[in-house]
Amino acid sequence: MLWNKFTDFLNQWYGVWITAPSITGLVILMRFLGLLQSGELGAYDAYMRMRPLESPDNRIAIVGINEEDVRALKMPIFPDAVYAKLLNKLKAMEPKVIGLDVYRDVPMEPGHQELVEVFKSTPNIIGIKKVVGEIDQITPAPPALEEKKQAGANDLKVDSDKKIRRGYVFVTLQDGKNVGSFASYIVQQYLNNFDIGFEEKGNTVRLGKAVLEPFEPNDGSYVRQDSGGHQILLNYRGPSGYFETVSMMDILEDRVSPDWGRDRIILIGVVGQSFNDSYSTPYSSSLIRVLEPMSGVEVHANLISQLISSAIDGRSMIKTWGDTYEWIWILFWSGVGAAATWKWRTASGASYFSIWKVITIFVAGGVLFASTYIAFLWNWWLPVVPAFLGMITSVVIITAYIARTAQDIRKTFGRYLTDEVVATLLEGPEGLKLGGERRKITILTSDLRGFTALSERLPPEEVVKILNFYLGSMAEVITNYRGTIDEFMGDGILVLFGAPIAREDDPIRAVACAIDMQLAMKSVNQQMKEWGLTSLEMGIGINTGEVVVGNIGSLKRTKYGIVGSQVNLTYRIESYTTGGQILISGTTLKEVGSIIKINDEKEVMPKGVKKPITIYDIIGISGKYNLFLKKEEEVYLPLKEAISLQYVVLDGKNVGDFFNNGSLVKLSTKEGEVQVENSGVIIPPALMNIKLNFLWDGKESEDVYAKVLEKKAENGNFYICFTAKPPDVSAKLESLYKSLQS
Repeated sequence: MLWNKFTDFLNQWYGVWITAPSITGLVILMRFLGLLQSGELGAYDAYMRMRPLESPDNRIAIVGINEEDVRALKMPIFPDAVYAKLLNKLKAMEPKVIGLDVYRDVPMEPGHQELVEVFKSTPNIIGIKKVVGEIDQITPAPPALEEKKQAGANDLKVDSDKKIRRGYVFVTLQDGKNVGSFASYIVQQYLNNFDIGFEEKGNTVRLGKAVLEPFEPNDGSYVRQDSGGHQILLNYRGPSGYFETVSMMDILEDRVSPDWGRDRIILIGVVGQSFNDSYSTPYSSSLIRVLEPMSGVEVHANLISQLISSAIDGRSMIKTWGDTYEWIWILFWSGVGAAATWKWRTASGASYFSIWKVITIFVAGGVLFASTYIAFLWNWWLPVVPAFLGMITSVVIITAYIARTAQDIRKTFGRYLTDEVVATLLEGPEGLKLGGERRKITILTSDLRGFTALSERLPPEEVVKILNFYLGSMAEVITNYRGTIDEFMGDGILVLFGAPIAREDDPIRAVACAIDMQLAMKSVNQQMKEWGLTSLEMGIGINTGEVVVGNIGSLKRTKYGIVGSQVNLTYRIESYTTGGQILISGTTLKEVGSIIKINDEKEVMPKGVKKPITIYDIIGISGKYNLFLKKEEEVYLPLKEAISLQYVVLDGKNVGDFFNNGSLVKLSTKEGEVQVENSGVIIPPALMNIKLNFLWDGKESEDVYAKVLEKKAENGNFYICFTAKPPDVSAKLESLYKSLQS
């Protein structure tokens, strides 16, 4: 009986038993590969900034050398005489230790011998040397201090993100010799007054009340880090400027009280940013701004304070869990995410976006962050990002499993409708009802110039192949800009921005999408060239206005679409375009604003419109998307011999009744100038489409299509832009133009 209950329990929660361990293993693998290290270090830094600041450590003070000191002394580099005077002034204050975080060993400088005498006569001065790096990077300590063993390594351990989170107790050289750090020498000198010293016991070091566990390569969020020497995690007291700091001139000119440094640790070092001795720490950045970096002498002050406070006051070091405990922790939170999602999978409403699931996960996330933050206040560094990632990934996996049936339905419908339309139909309470709503949206229509003429010369299978490739390329761009593809109409596309989901930047995204579509035609035409076909050119029209959007049709056959005069107006605007052109209405221009770059504007009178409207030729958009088209200026070259032709005006899709004779007198790469043969012939209106046939060697060419341009020509001539040319005509015109250029 008990066994049956147990097996029933296992069966009821099988999704959790499978998901939680699997996700835990995946997260641990990601962690082992170092993919989570930067995120975990960021959480560590955030927790350190968020925790309350500890009280300042008045046992330590800094004499900071800054830019004002340089200006006061009127020299960029101070001679030894200045440092000798400074040290004598500080000695008179009777500090416990003086730490000189400045490299000094220049025998030829003025006052060098005086400084050497100060070194020899002062047993509590600790100097620095650099021992890590290439030979040319190593800097020895002053001999007077090295002989007395009063110099430590001031090398700092910098993480891969250029931040300092660790400090050296001692540094191990290539020959295996250990060299005490600058901080440890100062700490030892100070703690001699308390009969406390460093005691090595195996891998650990005991210092008074503190046990200094050495940093391991995989401690905390670190992965395979250099753990050479004896390092510890730095437990900073606060940000830059937290230790009492006076300037060098304050000491030299006696601007502090004579007993200011009594019984203290006085550190001397540069603090100005111009000295290039500043470092990033957990306090040097946040999510919203970059904070002040910390000087090297302040980093040493924090490490010294940490060691002394731990040894005397019992201040805790930052501690981490072993791998096993961390894995259990990640498994626990992965299980929380999986269980919470599985629990509410059958919640009332049958939606896998259950409000109770959202609340449960939100509360669980809050508990995770609160618990790890509280642990950090007690100096325990627990995994935050891996645990949260495990929980959220478990939620996603369980949700995906629960939604599998619905996803199958979505995939079936998604081949005919966009994802957003499907979501509106399946998830909205009114989604499947017939009818619509009045809404202001931005409409984009595109059409290939001359594709009909091209398709007439190709087999149907070839036409379908071209269309599928072209429409697939354009659909990918449209999807990137969250446009809703309402319909494919042959080579034309109708795209909605603002339906079924309205967003504030719909007009902006529509314009950016149009520009990106034109830019994508380059790759489309590269493929056309590989197929041995002529290039394609596309025109795009955009308009913003009020339409009715919704489900249109009957109970047996329904289509999600739009209805209204603004739709027709968009098609009219698009009909005025030439290949590679984007035309938008004034309403769209007003919605987008000044970030649009306009090449030209024109006043037109489309069918169905009572008053003329202005449309704008767009070549770019700045701001977030920053996209621009390259407009190549057409260079017209006069023909040595005009080419006779016949042309007829196209009225919509219909061919006119009267053919007119003319000649092609000038030619560019895409355009030409036509001279009418009879002065009484009426010049076709601008933006009108025409069909023409060239007469070569007494033979009439295949049909060529063009659009009349607004450019004004002399002598009653007119300019045209070719929209569709048969391959043989295209080849002849290209050859002719090249011959004119030579």
